[in-house]
Order: sequence, then C-alpha cells, then structure tokens
Amino acid sequence: MSFRTRRDVLRMSALAALAVPLAACQTGYSDEPDPLASPAEQARADAAAANQVGGDLASQVAAARTTHAQTLQAEVDRLNRPKSAAQVVTPAASGVSGLKERLATAREQAEKLVPSLPRYRAGLVAAVAAGCAGLQQLDDKLGPGTDPGTVTASATTIPGEAVGPLQKALDAEHAAVWVYALVSAFVTSNYTASVSDGANEHRNRRDACVRMLDAAGVTPDGAEPAYITPKPVTDSTSAKSVVASAEADAAAAWRGVLEGTDDENLRKVALVALLGSARRGTRWRVAAGESPAAVALPGAAA
Repeated sequence: MSFRTRRDVLRMSALAALAVPLAACQTGYSDEPDPLASPAEQARADAAAANQVGGDLASQVAAARTTHAQTLQAEVDRLNRPKSAAQVVTPAASGVSGLKERLATAREQAEKLVPSLPRYRAGLVAAVAAGCAGLQQLDDKLGPGTDPGTVTASATTIPGEAVGPLQKALDAEHAAVWVYALVSAFVTSNYTASVSDGANEHRNRRDACVRMLDAAGVTPDGAEPAYITPKPVTDSTSAKSVVASAEADAAAAWRGVLEGTDDENLRKVALVALLGSARRGTRWRVAAGESPAAVALPGAAA
C-alpha cells in the first residue's frame, strides 16, 4: 500500500486510466531474435532447479523465478519475434549453492539489458533483476549479492518526459525519509543501524531528485508534514512492516522512472534505487515475519 496524502487520494481515480504503459501498445515488427527469450528460459531453468532442491528457501526461489519466466515469456509472445536458441547458464554447484549462482547470473543478465530496452521492457527487466536481488537477501546461503551502491546524480539536465516520473520518485523518497524517522521510536536497538542506513540512503535519493529537477528548471515537490501509513504503527512488528511498505512504494516510483525515459544516465540512477529498495524491502519483510518475504517483481502494481 502507498503512503498518500488526502490530496493524493482525491486524484487517484483520475490517474487510474494512465496506469497501463503506453509502450506496451507499440506497433512495429523486428526481424531480430527477442533479447528477452534467454532471460525467460533462464528463469524456467532456475525454477525447475529450485523445485528439485526443495525446502522453504528453494521454494521461495522457485515461486519467484516461475513468475519471472511467465512474465518475460508473455512479453516475448506479445512481440512474436523470430525464435532463436535461448542460452541457459548451468552452474557447477548443486543444491542451494547452485541456486545462489543462478540468482547472481540472472540478476547480472537482466541488469545488462536494461539500458538498451524500450521503456516498458526496461521497467519489466529491471523488476526481474530487483526480484533476484531481493531473493539474495533471504539468507546468506543465497547472497548477499552485489550491493548496487548509493544513488548519486549531479545537477545535469534531464529530458522533459522524465520530470513527472522523477517528481513521483521524489514524493516516495520524502515519504520514506519520514517513515524511517517514525519507526526509529518503535524498533529495538539492534535495528538502529538498519534504520540509520535506510534513512541516509533515502535522503541521498531525495537530494539527487532535487538536484536533477532543479537543473531542469522545475520546482521540486516538497515533503508533506506527515503521511498516512497503510496500517497504524504501534509496535516493533508494525514498524518493520511499514518500512517494508515504504520500500515497496519507492521501488514502484523508480520503476516508473525507468518506464518514463530513454535517458541512459537516469536509467542507471533508477536501477540502483530499485535494486536498493528491493534488497531493503526483503530484509524488513523478513524481520516483520511477512510472507512471501521476497517480492518477485518489485515495483509492479499491486
């Protein structure tokens, strides 16, 4: 669920019609093999391997990778490009160690595709990468995976079509900063470092958004005095849950940036943010005892 002001609630119905990505309706036909065919086949192979391993951890990997396979294949089928032999990477290791290698391979494969894809596909494949990054946070046996790093963005000009999505990302970052401040009073001391790290990252993202919007000559949205949380925060568990929701909202906003621009530098910023929120979101969902702990496609509409 999203953190919304009352103003947001009033305009939701007007925005609902815009939820379907226009890029998904594009016309035209390419006679080149579909670059999403290999990731789809890799996801199917990973899911099958996870099912063979068995156990709760492997079952979560199997479920998420099955979702990846189905979603990617649906997009491949939609464009119906010429078929080609899809290459699948099979790790030398077996069992959970093999699944760890598979997740690292799938994530890297997806991340490399993001810069060159059409907008809608860039968002979809970035979500697959983020889903793998989230799975890596379930247990050290699967990860931890490569840290995407901190979002950095200089005051460079951004394309006009990215202003709207970037404002929404800024709104999500304002809300996340507020949430981390809120929950600091409810979580125990062993979560202090996690709260501090999360708050610092979202402040960095917020400031990056402000710099980019200022450079574009656009007034950045300001923070609201307070935000409406999906559920009341009354104890440590509800605090952890609301942080996970804030990370999910941030992931959705940054996926929106990916689907709203062709600018390579801005896509890099958005991908780092999406991966970071997927990783943190998984950790907070695990801490809150939520199931599934790892979201298959972070940033997807609920």
